[in-house]
Amino acid sequence: MSTANDTGTQRPDERPRPTGLRAYSELGVCGLLLAVGILVLTDALTMETVASARGPVGPRTVPLVVGTALLVVAVLLAVDVLRGGRGEAEGGEDVDLAEPADWRTVALLAGVFLAFAALIDPLGFPVAGALLFWGSAFALGSRTHALTRDPLIAAGLSLLTYAVFHLLLGVQLPGGPLMGVM
Repeated sequence: MSTANDTGTQRPDERPRPTGLRAYSELGVCGLLLAVGILVLTDALTMETVASARGPVGPRTVPLVVGTALLVVAVLLAVDVLRGGRGEAEGGEDVDLAEPADWRTVALLAGVFLAFAALIDPLGFPVAGALLFWGSAFALGSRTHALTRDPLIAAGLSLLTYAVFHLLLGVQLPGGPLMGVM
């Protein structure tokens, strides 16, 4: 199938098909889905449950359904890729693939998440969460100065998240030193 129109120029809505390993690069996604599906099924099947403590469905049901669905999707996607199918870019996607990756942003986000993981126990979720939200906003390009909009929004989001999960849903999150104040 040619991507040239009557004048011999390439139409912008059609891209040339990839060749070599790029033609089958989506098989990596299939492999990842397959591995995650096997992991989920293995965990679900080795889960110890007490028959009297579970309801009619049991704790294994959802992991078994999700693991099976992952395996089915992996197989169907692999068949589609091997038959020549490939994922299409979104029509509104504005990513320039010729530009290099922004590794600074990736490193900043990774640092923020690692700091959150290290600080959640000693500082508690409200403080560590506020630092997570503020650091993520900074890493993604927000440059408002200290004690302005971003830190206040981050603190509000963190307290709201803590209240919803800890107080309303009953998920035990570490409170940290602020729990004597709150």
